[in-house]
Amino acid sequence: MALYTLGINHHTAPLSVREQVAFHAERVRQALTDLTRRKPVHEAAILSTCNRTEVYFATEVPEVASQWLAEYHRLARQEIEPYLYTYPERAAVRHAFRVASGLDSMVLGEPQILGQMKEAARLAEEAGTLGTTLHKLFQHSFAVAKEVRSTTAIGANIVSMAAAAVRLAGRIFERIADQKILFIGAGEMVDLCGRHFAAQQPKQVVIANRTIERGLALAGRFGGTAIRLEEVGERLSQFDIVVSCTASPLPIIGLGMVERAIRQRRHRPIFMVDLAVPRDIEPEVGEMDDVFLYTVDNLAQLVESGLESRQAAVVDAEAIIAERVEGFLRWLSTRATVPIIRSLRDAAERARRHEIEHALKLLARGDDPAQVLDQFSHRLTNKFLHAPTQTLAQAGSERDELQSAVARLFHLPRDFHFGE
Repeated sequence: MALYTLGINHHTAPLSVREQVAFHAERVRQALTDLTRRKPVHEAAILSTCNRTEVYFATEVPEVASQWLAEYHRLARQEIEPYLYTYPERAAVRHAFRVASGLDSMVLGEPQILGQMKEAARLAEEAGTLGTTLHKLFQHSFAVAKEVRSTTAIGANIVSMAAAAVRLAGRIFERIADQKILFIGAGEMVDLCGRHFAAQQPKQVVIANRTIERGLALAGRFGGTAIRLEEVGERLSQFDIVVSCTASPLPIIGLGMVERAIRQRRHRPIFMVDLAVPRDIEPEVGEMDDVFLYTVDNLAQLVESGLESRQAAVVDAEAIIAERVEGFLRWLSTRATVPIIRSLRDAAERARRHEIEHALKLLARGDDPAQVLDQFSHRLTNKFLHAPTQTLAQAGSERDELQSAVARLFHLPRDFHFGE
């Protein structure tokens, strides 16, 4: 059983493709169960974010993962195959370490991905698909990420997606303090954006969410109010800035809804940021003259600030990762010997129990304990050595190889010559 990573990300596919294979958090456990039940996959975990969908899995048949991914999302395999990558063992381990450390992110060094990987591991554990190998992989990934962030400058001078959104809004509006802002959703990304925009002291902040209680809790941090998600359509015209990031599988804001809002606003512009994958706002909205719509891919162009200082740290980070990959692979290779070691110990234990029972019978019969103990040790030694000595005696062309292996296994002296 080998370790693999199957994925699609912002390097290999545009947003229009990535959103087709995204997994919503509430469906990940069911998807993992489906994968391990229908395919010859022994362990699995799914990492699904705005920028990537990746399946970490252990199997003897790696091609089943891409087939399953297409089937699960009701896509023809050839539709997504050109955008997919599959990494075998060593490359899979290195990739996991780089992702956790922020080296593979759209924003180099961004810290959110580490939390997302921890969530992926948690969901896999809850689904019962996080076996020993993947558990060890994720734990090593988290340790490597911590080491990279604490010993290099990879996280320095980061311009986040949230900060980039504020910068863009500043290009559209002279003063953000004069604008009314609507946030749709109440997750981590909206929370982050809310903090950045709130620092500009906008005129009004409103959170729209399916669960009003969660919306109120988040709005309270920014001195705002909350509305239900279904109220967005009738209230949209009131807002100058709209930031959306939900887990909805379908768009929340359609072209017709925005056209009505623009008419009610008498064509005053709306600045919209769609951070969701799949998208919350229909792409056609961006073609309207009075709407400035940006997605996660659009914002990537603004996150290059400070890249030079972080780029120098990549060399140091890659060196750390390379060393830790070797350590993990050494652990992984020992896993392959576990079955034979267990079998060897089981055979030795059976021999030991058998000889103990035989010795106890002799003692119960009244035999001399010293003789019983001597016989016990001889019989046990003979049983342990019978199979290897018989194999050596009957060996043919592989005799030299076997003799070298025995010498190494039993730490025999090397001051003799095989074959003499």
